[in-house]
Amino acid sequence: MTTALTKLLSDWRQGDLTARDRVIDVVYPELRAIASRQLAAERRNHTLQPTALVNEAYMRLTGVERVDWRSSSHFVRIVARLMREILVDHARRRGAVKRDGGEQVTLTGVDVPDNGSDIDVERLDGALARLEQLDADKGRIVELRYFAGLTIDETAQALEMSPATVKRHWQAARVWLHEALKDPG
Repeated sequence: MTTALTKLLSDWRQGDLTARDRVIDVVYPELRAIASRQLAAERRNHTLQPTALVNEAYMRLTGVERVDWRSSSHFVRIVARLMREILVDHARRRGAVKRDGGEQVTLTGVDVPDNGSDIDVERLDGALARLEQLDADKGRIVELRYFAGLTIDETAQALEMSPATVKRHWQAARVWLHEALKDPG
């Protein structure tokens, strides 16, 4: 899949819009699995379904005629960012309607003790934005692990890092996020 995807992304980068359209055929099953894993970590009555998440991410991708895709790993990072943005936008819209503090998510995907408390996705996004300012690598790792549902090895491949480095950064980022999310301010 990686070779076919890399070729399609290269063609897309050169302006071939049919290649852009064929990208979805290659990546849809994997994106659907990522979305399913992501939404499984959300609250049970979440109104956004995996298919809708993938379709929205794809629609945002296809809205761009030319993208400077560097690799299939770059594509995965962009899709993870899009899924994050979609989930945050969805939570904001829901929060605006309900004014209940936004959509509630647990730290299950972040894998730190959370004492059973829920956090809202907007707070998670804000904390992750602060982490990205402090350490961009750790921020990207959290985004790929939490929002894209990638494994340590998949994240290492996407970021061109060793699995040991990703694991070390992931552990530090989880602790940092846990502390950041405990603080209501």
